[in-house]
Amino acid sequence: MLADLLSPAQLLGYLAFGFGVACFLQTDDRRFKIWMALECLSYVLHFWLLGQPTAVASSLVSLGRSVAALRFPRSPWVGLFFVALSLGFGAWLATGWLSLLPIAASCIGTTALFFLQGLPMRLLMLVGTLLWVANNLIVGSVGGTALELSVAAVNGWTIWRMWRMGRGRAAS
Repeated sequence: MLADLLSPAQLLGYLAFGFGVACFLQTDDRRFKIWMALECLSYVLHFWLLGQPTAVASSLVSLGRSVAALRFPRSPWVGLFFVALSLGFGAWLATGWLSLLPIAASCIGTTALFFLQGLPMRLLMLVGTLLWVANNLIVGSVGGTALELSVAAVNGWTIWRMWRMGRGRAAS
């Protein structure tokens, strides 16, 4: 059991966790997106070693989305491109309804980032995060589950604060 927790696949999951925590500590948008890209790259390798092709594809799309967001923030055309790319990978690689979880999470995250802001964006991101939690639990991703649960907790806290402050429509 301990060997499984220290396997190369799990170590990359822990690395993704570290990058994800660093990402959400950033106040500068550019640094946030760079750390997010590093998290996604770690996730690509992590899920590849776990033998999860739809999670690999979804993480690759998220990596591309993070890099594109550095150059084209809030562009609807770029957002539509990444949603279409996620759906295409899903149609090609899906082996059952469970393998669609990361594809759905990717589409939801892209929609939130490129089309929404404020409370609606965070609520939709929380839905995508919870889909990643479910996926990671099912495939045995220890670091990925810890990362997504941490992201869900921080995002949930932020949603509550925004709702309480009445900033639901304000840009975050």
